[in-house]
Amino acid sequence: MAETYDVIIIGSGPGGYVTAVRSAQLGFKTAIVEREHLGGICLNWGCIPTKALLRSAEILHYVENAKDYGLKVDGKVSVDAAAVVDRSRKVSTRLNGGVSFLMKKNKVDIIWGEAKIAKAGEVVVSKPVKKPMEPQPAAPKNTLGEGTYKAKHIILATGARPRVLPGIEPDGKLIWTYFEAMVPKEIPKSLIVMGSGAIGIEFASFYRTMGAEVTVIELLPQILPVEDAEISKFARRQLEKQGIKFHVEAKVTKVEKGSGKVTAHVEMKDGKVEKIAAERLISAVGVQGNVENLGLESAGVKVERGMVVVDGYGRTNVPGIYAIGDVAGPPMLAHKAEHEGVVCVEKIAGAPGVHALDKNRIPGCTYCQPQVASVGLTEEKAKKEGRDIRVGRFQFGANGKAIALGEDQGFVKTILDKKTGELLGAHMIGAEVTELIQGFVVAMNLETTEEELMHTIFPHPTLSEMMKESVLDAYGRTLNA
Repeated sequence: MAETYDVIIIGSGPGGYVTAVRSAQLGFKTAIVEREHLGGICLNWGCIPTKALLRSAEILHYVENAKDYGLKVDGKVSVDAAAVVDRSRKVSTRLNGGVSFLMKKNKVDIIWGEAKIAKAGEVVVSKPVKKPMEPQPAAPKNTLGEGTYKAKHIILATGARPRVLPGIEPDGKLIWTYFEAMVPKEIPKSLIVMGSGAIGIEFASFYRTMGAEVTVIELLPQILPVEDAEISKFARRQLEKQGIKFHVEAKVTKVEKGSGKVTAHVEMKDGKVEKIAAERLISAVGVQGNVENLGLESAGVKVERGMVVVDGYGRTNVPGIYAIGDVAGPPMLAHKAEHEGVVCVEKIAGAPGVHALDKNRIPGCTYCQPQVASVGLTEEKAKKEGRDIRVGRFQFGANGKAIALGEDQGFVKTILDKKTGELLGAHMIGAEVTELIQGFVVAMNLETTEEELMHTIFPHPTLSEMMKESVLDAYGRTLNA
């Protein structure tokens, strides 16, 4: 007889395991199905290990510029690529074990294998398929395996994978996805990065700091395409000062592989084709949802453009089947997946005060140097929506803490509704802005007005003071510039 659950979640990434925890807290008998590794892509091959790599690059940057802080470093600083990667992998391993602990603590069953929806209410789990770049660890103790399982509610949290362009398929040697880019055996002397979204820019920043010559190719007119245009322009200038080369409104039409190098044929804005050679090429042209081999077609679940179609509560068109996170569409961010999963399972439970996910209040962060963070409407989008707006800005160079840190390059930009004072958007570039942005996210979620922000006391000296000053600037009341 098949084991029966209230909720079965397919996939144990940030969205899946957080949803499992919340489901168990709500009193549901819960199981999670995983085919490869607890924690999913984010923990094992994405968000977490890349931040560990970028931290190593940040330390290298500070050591190489120690003289700016009155410090002297004797001898040449070198990069031990194997040690950098080893540290990154150990960070992931530690957190992987943490997810296993959370499942045990919350009495969530782990079903180890490849899941397929036989029909609404029924999941068939078969032997997992091992993938070349994703080592398959031994199943955690006390887990279940192959078989048929029943559940009143099935939540898909299968995530996404790198998008592959025809003719530029990654080979794991010369052409990389983010998988290979995170575990280099050595730092290449030269590198081409296709795509200037968060993933592309983070790897461009990492490898440039580590000593590689980096060229970024972007199809659209600006790098970091989802960011405010002012932020994008500033980021490009700062990254160019570090030696990164950019070609925008350009596309790679062909890649030739040679002995230890690749040559990209790049069609520029004017139609001319330029050949750019490098030791490695990273394809960072986006991701696509993992919707295949899940039985969605036979179950009648609607899929569009490679993503499961859901409403604001994660519900698909088939009762009892839900989807959250990357597989349910953009923005493809771990924190969006986590919150989406909580909303989904709380709605199932009939918990009071559950609101549909508001994508306009999801922050985005890029951990390059300088960091980039944002939430809400860009200035351009606010104007396109017909909003009458006020825009405020405050420079890092006018902030005492930023100057003391030696991090005086960057600015904070706020966009407010002229009539109501509603905070419509906030955009930041500079040191630690990926931590600062949450202040604006909280403000937006509480529907804070400009008056409340102006009368909030920010500690001194801190970088956060710039947040208040930016709002003051929108009303001609800035105090420190």
